[in-house]
Amino acid sequence: MSAVALYCYWHRFSKNPFERGSHGKEYYCSPPGTGKSYLAKAVASEANGSTFFSVSSSDLVSKWLGESEKLVKNLFALAREHKPSIIFIDEIDSLCSTRSDNESESARRIKTEFLVQMQGVSNDNDGILVLGATNIPWVLDAAIRRRFEKRIYIPLPDAAARKEIFKLHISNTPHSLTDRDFRILGEKTEGYSGADISIVVRDALMQPVRKVQTATHFKKVSGPSRANPNIVDNDLLTPCSPGDPHAIAMSWLNVPSDKLLEPIVSMNDVLRSLANSKPTVNDIDLEKLSKFTHDFGQEG
Repeated sequence: MSAVALYCYWHRFSKNPFERGSHGKEYYCSPPGTGKSYLAKAVASEANGSTFFSVSSSDLVSKWLGESEKLVKNLFALAREHKPSIIFIDEIDSLCSTRSDNESESARRIKTEFLVQMQGVSNDNDGILVLGATNIPWVLDAAIRRRFEKRIYIPLPDAAARKEIFKLHISNTPHSLTDRDFRILGEKTEGYSGADISIVVRDALMQPVRKVQTATHFKKVSGPSRANPNIVDNDLLTPCSPGDPHAIAMSWLNVPSDKLLEPIVSMNDVLRSLANSKPTVNDIDLEKLSKFTHDFGQEG
């Protein structure tokens, strides 16, 4: 990320950022859900004076003969016209996988056009940064891989990062979690990606709603009024145990909408959601990514 940011800022001081060895082509490889696309968005926000192009295979593949390679050529032509510019290609493996004898002629022509545009003799690519993202870098064509001068591995978040991701996703939602709780959650989610944690938190945020729907008893409590949060309402209703001395037997359908106070998210809610969730990244894929990084890439 720092290398990309340096490239973006260097345009402000140099007519040709590549004269000092800046890398004009990079791709990120990582397990799914680690934020490769967010990194590209961060690049776009850092490069205030650059034009940002974000494309995927669906943007460049056409059913009409010869149209796909024309779209690739036009993309790079447009980037040269508006440079300094950044081209981000998401899931680049779907466009530039290893060539084989049984692939279609159309797929072969797309790869050829990419190779020509990224390092053609007559192409002026100074001032253009090409970024790619893939979860399976080992399927990329060797010639395409060579065109990308930097191959950066984005690992799964560590415990400290996972703790912050939990905090970020729970954010301003009313909750009772302490900093110690967030630290414990970070330690319990070894092998989880940022996207996995997002799914856990979204499910945990629904736990109070489920409590309301399944509750058979409610009790009166004080809390902020729904009409005006600055006013305290003393006759709100919240789910409670049937054994509570103030319990009133009723279902949530009998509670007026302006008198319902949902429970706040608790540590138990998150742990319950975590128990029903498993990481989406398996050890086999991590081993493949680790081997690829050892052979061809570098740590991000």
